[in-house]
Formats: sequence, structure tokens, C-alpha cells
Amino acid sequence: MADKSQWWILRAGGGTIHWKTLQGGKTPPQHLRLVMVGAQWSAKSSAGNTILGKKSFAVDHRRTTEICEMGHGMVAGRRITVVDSPGWFYNHTLHDTCEMDKLQIENSIYLCPPGPHAVLLVVGLTSAFNASYQRSVQEHMSLFTDDIWKHTMVLFTRGDWLAAKTVEERIESERGLQWLVEKCGNRYHVLDNTKYYDEMQVTELLEKIEEMWAGNKDPHYQVSQGHAEKIEARTEAGNKKAEKIRMITWKQSRMLRELFKGERQPNTDLRIVLVGRKESGKSMVGNRILLDELFDTSLMKKEFQCNRETSKCVKRIRNVFRVDVTVVETPGWPTDTTIPPWLKDEVLRGASMCAPGPHVFLLVIAISKAFTEKDLKAIEEVLKPFSERVWRHCMVVFTWGDWLSNRSIEEYIAAEGTALQRLLEKCRNRFYALSYYGGAVMELFRKISDIITQNKGQCLTTEDKPGKKQKLLWRLKQPTLTEEEWDRREQELIDRMLKAVAQEPEEPTLRSVKMSGSLDEAFIPYMSGEAPSEYGGPIWRQKARAKVSEWLKFGAGNSDVTSGVDSMSVSASYMEKLDGNPLTDKIHHAMQCFYPEKDKTMNHTRVSTDSVKTQHRHSF
Repeated sequence: MADKSQWWILRAGGGTIHWKTLQGGKTPPQHLRLVMVGAQWSAKSSAGNTILGKKSFAVDHRRTTEICEMGHGMVAGRRITVVDSPGWFYNHTLHDTCEMDKLQIENSIYLCPPGPHAVLLVVGLTSAFNASYQRSVQEHMSLFTDDIWKHTMVLFTRGDWLAAKTVEERIESERGLQWLVEKCGNRYHVLDNTKYYDEMQVTELLEKIEEMWAGNKDPHYQVSQGHAEKIEARTEAGNKKAEKIRMITWKQSRMLRELFKGERQPNTDLRIVLVGRKESGKSMVGNRILLDELFDTSLMKKEFQCNRETSKCVKRIRNVFRVDVTVVETPGWPTDTTIPPWLKDEVLRGASMCAPGPHVFLLVIAISKAFTEKDLKAIEEVLKPFSERVWRHCMVVFTWGDWLSNRSIEEYIAAEGTALQRLLEKCRNRFYALSYYGGAVMELFRKISDIITQNKGQCLTTEDKPGKKQKLLWRLKQPTLTEEEWDRREQELIDRMLKAVAQEPEEPTLRSVKMSGSLDEAFIPYMSGEAPSEYGGPIWRQKARAKVSEWLKFGAGNSDVTSGVDSMSVSASYMEKLDGNPLTDKIHHAMQCFYPEKDKTMNHTRVSTDSVKTQHRHSF
């Protein structure tokens, strides 16, 4: 700090007011407005709490900042406002980040008008600042104008990781950090988040910010009011679009439930094929469906599985309470690459591995990454050999549902754009979101059962004929109906549809609950008006398998559409939830009568594995 600075401390209304003049006779603002940006898990929220000296922002092992949040406080005689923004994956390009997160990051500087005095670019010292990290920072900062760098300071967090090293030594050891510090005019500060009550490190940070403020021609980063209005209009349009998607899905689900009432048939087996790009979470989905860790979800192994020899379909079977569930995971493809012919052949081979054919194709999409037009074309190309009929069996499963937190899956769909919306239309608006840290899969099985019912028990099958290329056939499991019978059934369906439309209420009542799931124990929210269920503890797997079996065998009634995360749909605008309520700790009571009384004892489970050749390919 400059020696020529002068300080005054005044008392006003019993409080201490900071007053200081810097070189040049400037008096710093008494209300400092700060915005924090940076990669996910860089400890932005913890840094905000350290600056304010209180727990203003939620901190957890999971993602906690999904929308911009604001905190206020009196710190070292100054009034401080801190805006925390959602982070991006440290190795994601701007193109990779989903539209919903980009909009929130861009909106962060408009939450403290007329503009922030300082932007704190948060970088955790636990991670190497490599080339991909540098590119990610550079591209995400391009969401603002070039003037942002004049008001930006690097805030290093987790200073305890330096140990005996100085931060200057760490900067000198990495070219990326040298570039970043120079880009910010050699302005940086280190916070040790473990020393939560160390006021000196915060005071030094605020003094550095005031020196930066004194050296800038403009007192704060200039925001465009016109651009702010555009962001507000986009947000409002997105909320309306999300509500429309929610309404359409609800209407279609209700109508189909009425059309196919009473047409469910007992199923003794279920065959599923997982399709999606690399790192979409296919292995995780497979494990959740089979209620066991049968697919390898190792992230490191995927780095070495990028060639044809190791990219093979993997098959797992588990008997879940006398229902044989078969899941085939197909190889993924890298983002922004053309689908090679061998991959299409391998997906075709994967379908033949669950003879006589799959009931359902689950198209796995990670919420944490953008879905583009290229992604849509890649999925269409992979499924092209199955003909257009394949879409009757398709459903989208979104992974990383935790990324949404209090936001609904419909908000994500609305924000992501037309490519994703067109894919969902092809899948007849069937979708579901799974969280990474546990939660319910029962609604997913219910939706899969609906698809089987709507397809009249038909499955997409492959048959090998000697000397001929593999051909896809459409196999009917039901006897051929006479024309008179078809006419009768058609009239019945029309009558049901008309009845459903006539009874349709003006405003649907959709449940709005928060995200469930944790590493140790999670509660399952009420789903679709059904009875509550239980997750966690030693009996969970047994009851879950029993419940799944009941849906598959005896056809429980279709549910009201609740297409949000873990069958939850949050209807309130996320801009009204800056001070959201904490997750409830209450765990619902177990559902009574999961299965017939005579089936009290679980069968021993059977696990079998099958893959083409001996090399397995894992996607998550």
C-alpha cells in the first residue's frame, strides 16, 4: 500500500466508517461492489464467505452455485457487496458450457449497478493452470468486454496448499499463471480459506482493490443498460418456454395414460441400450438401473479408450426380483467429430447383444455440457441404421442432474436451444434427469414401462441371415388383429382421447420439490402423487428392486408427468430463489406392500457379463 495514503475512522450511528484518501487525493467508495467469477470448485463461495466474514453462500462437496447470488456485510469499516456466479468446468471451452450457465455468468456484473468496482477471478491453487485451463478462462472472460481486465484481480484460494512456497514461486513455475497475472496488470492476492476469521488477509485484499480502483480512469466496470435489458428478456422468455414445455409434457402424458389404460402386460425381462457421446454418464446410468456397480465408472480409463480396438459394447445382466434386466452400453464418440462407420456398426452390434431386441434406447446427455446441432446430428447418424421406427423406443436421460440444483430440467431444455428441443420432439417428449449423488430411479422405470406399453410390446430386433448383411426387422409380439378388431380398438382410443381432453383441467398441479441425493443418504421425494418411498440404509436395494419388479410385472398406473430432476419439476423462477430454503433432512417412510406377501424373501441376484472380444469400454 502507498505510504502517502491518509486514513480517518469516523463514528456514525454507533458504527465504524472507513475513510481513506489515496495517492492523487482520491477517496475510495464507502460501498465496494465485487463480482466473483471462475471455474467450478475453485472455492468462490468459500472466498465470498471469508471476505464477508460470515456464511452468506452455501458450501458443499457438490455444486452449490447454480445461479448468481449476492451477499452484503460491513468489513473493516467498509460496506461490501459480493456477487457469486456459477462456475464452469476448468477444461471446458466456452462452446462446451451450457447456455443456462453462460447466461448466469454474463448476468453477474449486472446485479450490482451501475457496475462492479472489481471482478475477482478466482483460481484454486490445488489445480495446475495448464493450457486447457488457460483457454477456458480466456474464453469465458470474453462474455464481457475487453475493459473487464482493467477491473480484474486474480484471487488465489486454498493458500494453505502453498506450504513453504510463496505465491510468486508458484506463478513463476507455470506459464499459464504468468499470462493470467500479466493480463490482470500484475494484481493478485492469496486467501487461505482455512483461516476463516483472519481479518488481516481480507483487509489487505480490500486495500489492493482500492489501489486498483484509484489507478483506473473509470470508477467501475461500465455495464450496458441495453444489454442488461436483453439478458432480462432472454431470462423471461426462457421461463415462459420452460413452463410451456412443462405444460406440453404434462398434457401428452395425461392423454397417453388415458389412451393406454388397462393395456399393460406383465414383463419378465427388460432390455435397454445406452447411447451417448463420451463422458455423458452412460456407465452411471447403467449402474443406477441395475442397482449395482456393474459398469466401470473410472474417469481415468476413458482417457485411454479412444481407439477402435478398445471401444466395444459392454453388456451387463442382473436379475432384479425375478425380472431379468439387460443393459448394453455402446461406445461413445468425442465432441465435434464425425461419426465413423465402425461406431455405427458397433451400436448395431450392441442392439443384437440383447436378443431378440431392445425395448428401449436411452439417449444419455450430460446437463453440465452444451448440446449443439452437431450433437443432434451425431445421434441421428448413430441411430440411422435402425430406421425411423427406432424413435418410438427412444427416451432422453439427462445425467449430472445435481448441476441444476434448484432449477428444473425444463429450464435447462428451454435455455439450451432448438437442437435439444428437436431431439426431444423425436423422442415424443420423453425425458428424465438423474442426479449423480443418488436419488430415485423408480420414475425412470415407470417411464420405460410406459414406452413398452405404448409400443404394444414390440421391440426392435436384429436377425443374422447367412451370407447377408445384418437387417433390422419389426417384430410383433401380439397376434394379428382382424380389421373389425382394429376398428373397434381405434374407436375406443378415440373415445378415451376425447374424454381425456374434455376432463383436462385449466391449470395442472405439479409438485415442486428440491433436489434429493447425497453421498451417504438421500431422501426420495413424493413422485407423481404416488405414495412416498425410502432411500438409504441397508434395506434400500431390496425394496427398490421389489418396487421395480412390481412396475414391470403388474403395470402400475402411469404417473403424472414430473420430468424434473429425479422426477421433480421446480416451477418457480430461479431468480426468486436467491435465498432458497435448505434441503430437508426428512426421509420419507417406506412404501407399504411393495410386493405380494408371499415374496418376502429376495432371490439371489445373478450377474453375467458379456462383451465383444475381451476389451471393455467404459464411459463414465
